Amino acid sequence: MAADALSIIPGAVLRNLADKLYEKRKNAALEIEGIVKQLSTAGEHDKIAAVIGLLTNDFTYSPQANHRKQGGLIGLAAVTVGLTSEAAQHLELIVPPVLNSFLDQDSRVRYYACEALYNIAKVVRGDFIIYFNKIFDALCKLSADSDANVQSAAHLLDRLVKDIVTESDQFSIEEFIPLLRERMNVLNPYVRQFLVGWITVLDSVPDIDMLGFLPDFLDGLFNMLSDSSHEIRQQADAALSEFLQEIKNSPNVDYGRMAEILVRRAGSPDEFTRLTSITWINEFVKLGGEQLVPYYADILGAILPCISDEEEKIRVVARETNEELRAIKADQAEGFDIGAILVIAKRELNSEHEATRIEALHWFSTLLVRGRAEFSAYLDGIFEPLLNALSDPSDAVVLLVLEVHARIAEEYHHFQHLMSYLIHTFHNNHVLLEKRGALIVRRLCVLLGAEKVYREFSTILQTEGDLDFASTMVQALNLILLTSTELAELRSLLKKSLVDTCGKDLFLSLYASWCHSPMATISLCLLAQAYNHASSVIQSLGEEDINVKFLVQLDKLIRLLETPVFAYLRLQLLEPGKHTWLLKTLYGLLMLLPQQSAAFKILRTRLKTVPFSENLKRTSSANPYSQILQVTEDGNRNQDAPNYSAIDFSSRLQQFGSMQQQHRNHLKNQLQSRKSASAAVLSQEIQRYEESQSSSTPEISRPPSR
Repeated sequence: MAADALSIIPGAVLRNLADKLYEKRKNAALEIEGIVKQLSTAGEHDKIAAVIGLLTNDFTYSPQANHRKQGGLIGLAAVTVGLTSEAAQHLELIVPPVLNSFLDQDSRVRYYACEALYNIAKVVRGDFIIYFNKIFDALCKLSADSDANVQSAAHLLDRLVKDIVTESDQFSIEEFIPLLRERMNVLNPYVRQFLVGWITVLDSVPDIDMLGFLPDFLDGLFNMLSDSSHEIRQQADAALSEFLQEIKNSPNVDYGRMAEILVRRAGSPDEFTRLTSITWINEFVKLGGEQLVPYYADILGAILPCISDEEEKIRVVARETNEELRAIKADQAEGFDIGAILVIAKRELNSEHEATRIEALHWFSTLLVRGRAEFSAYLDGIFEPLLNALSDPSDAVVLLVLEVHARIAEEYHHFQHLMSYLIHTFHNNHVLLEKRGALIVRRLCVLLGAEKVYREFSTILQTEGDLDFASTMVQALNLILLTSTELAELRSLLKKSLVDTCGKDLFLSLYASWCHSPMATISLCLLAQAYNHASSVIQSLGEEDINVKFLVQLDKLIRLLETPVFAYLRLQLLEPGKHTWLLKTLYGLLMLLPQQSAAFKILRTRLKTVPFSENLKRTSSANPYSQILQVTEDGNRNQDAPNYSAIDFSSRLQQFGSMQQQHRNHLKNQLQSRKSASAAVLSQEIQRYEESQSSSTPEISRPPSR
């Protein structure tokens, strides 16, 4: 075949084809073009194939660079031009050698390969589409060529190929997409520009459905949003914006596969990528409908962290998307996985950002309201994390946690579990009780009912083994009872303890645990207007009961007596003859206070304002307390209320005394333990001292025996 070709093309033409002078090469190419044209006209395609073989083997694949870059490539282009409309049947011989030259180490060979293929493409146009993937792959590599001239030639060829593809009806997008997907992971900026350019061009062709294949290269486009080149980021953003607009206008979109990509990109460290992905998710939630139901958990997992993003734009879009998602009422039949949603919400309870934790709790509430039965099936896995969230440093989070718990606690065993957990938590975390206890208790009273909450607390504290904690907890609950507006109805009920069955039951329920604290017990009696019993409690106190803690609590109570909560009590002092046990109680408290304390002065000032009437018998000393004693000795006037006998206060006093005896014994044991521990430490110190002295005493040497 080579011999046939040599007989067809004169030797001088072949020599000129590889000459250094451009004019000689050009003339040689023109002669080959003319020869091939004659052969084509004569229909001698075997000879044409022989010429192509000669140019390929002796020039294009020659070890000599001049032969490769000048002879073979220019000759193959000339053959194509000579063939014109007949070129298609010889492309399988012409194109592969040219494509192979794109890999040549000599940049000039690569440059002439671009030039040759450009001329070939101009002739054959759409007929060379069958080689598109190989040509695309070659151009992709050449776009990042180290030689600027090669890059320039490749760009020129690229524009021509794009024109040919856009006007061709033979282009197969299905065959091209795998190659595009593979190349989208390349990091080279020139390649990225090349790829985005092709995506944009192909998307502009009406007959090519790039949107249908968007999931295949969407991740790559998002990857380009964080490129160091501003131009590449802009191009990628423009392409994405165009696709998003097409999605809005298209009735058939594969939201699911793209949602998975967007969820991953929403966690990108790059701010612009996060904003773009969360914007897409926002549109998907609005447009996706039933298609997105199985992906709700994944989408929520992407949204919740973005709610606390440093960038305000991202936070705004994330919040809007979250609201949209929560408003959609899908059910399990549609693929809605409540368990997966709860897993995400539980995970975000541990977020370092308050806003995210708050939104996670809103999801708990939403799912609980939407389907309590479905929610309950997963309760075992989320109840403990929700309980732990009560220790959250944010008040807003704690309040929401309580709302969720209140809904769960509609079932009594969950309510018991919640209350027991709170007591346990306060026991282990006194700081939480001090700083957050009032907030938690008050909110629970609003959500679950003050009476229900206080009765349960009292029931638990009755059997509390740690007497010190029980006393502290009762004092805290008592202070909340006396000061919180949320517990006004509970206080009103307690005021009726002597005349109302419900009030009596509540009083007795609280009394059992309030006995842990003398001052709490006295406060409860003052609320219930059981002044006679309050006086008895005061009289029963022993020396060991009146310690610093007691005096601090007493100081608080005296100050509370001046608040609106005890306005009724102060008004009762206007009728000292009717409320003599109240006076005796107050004077009893006064006698327990140090005279120089502010509380003593406050209470004494209040008692001085009591309007003793002429009906009260005055003693020679004119001592108001003597007058009170005289009045209370009258059996007809020593009752504070007509139904005072409705409660067995004698038994209550015994109950109080028994509990206080336990506290006294506990205190003695503590003191004894401390003394024993101190004695043991002292003994160890003495022993160590004696040992050190013994080891440091020099041994007395004996005189040698004679």
